[in-house]
Amino acid sequence: MIFFHGLYLPWIRRAGAWLFWPALAVVAWGELTPHPPQLTELLWDKAEHFVAYFGLTLLASLAWGLRRSLAWIFAAMVALGGALEIIQSFVGRDADWWDFFANDLGAVTGLIVAVVYLAIPRRLVAEPSPD
Repeated sequence: MIFFHGLYLPWIRRAGAWLFWPALAVVAWGELTPHPPQLTELLWDKAEHFVAYFGLTLLASLAWGLRRSLAWIFAAMVALGGALEIIQSFVGRDADWWDFFANDLGAVTGLIVAVVYLAIPRRLVAEPSPD
C-alpha cells in the first residue's frame, strides 16, 4: 500500500514526467527513420507500435495524474500516432492504418493501466478500516 501513496507516488509521477520526453524522442525517431533497426526477429511491427504508445501514454498519464482530464492525453497520443504515420509517407516509409490502430490500442491500454494504478489505491486508502 505504501508503494501507491506516501513517498513513492510523487516520485513515480515525476519519473513519468521526466521519462516521457526521451521516450517520445525515441518513438518519433523510430517511426521516422527510413530504415529503423530491428530489435529482434521475434517482435512483430504492430507489437512494437503497441508497446511504444502503451509506454508513452502510461508515462504521460502518470505524470498528468487524475486531477485533470486524461482524455487530453489520449487525444494527444492518437494525434501523435496519426501525424507520425502521415509523415512516414514523406520520409521513405509506408503509412499504415494497422500501425495507427496498434498505436491507438497501445494508448488505450496504457491509459487504463495508469488509471487503475492511480485510482484504486485512493479508494483503498480513503475507506475506513472495519476495526
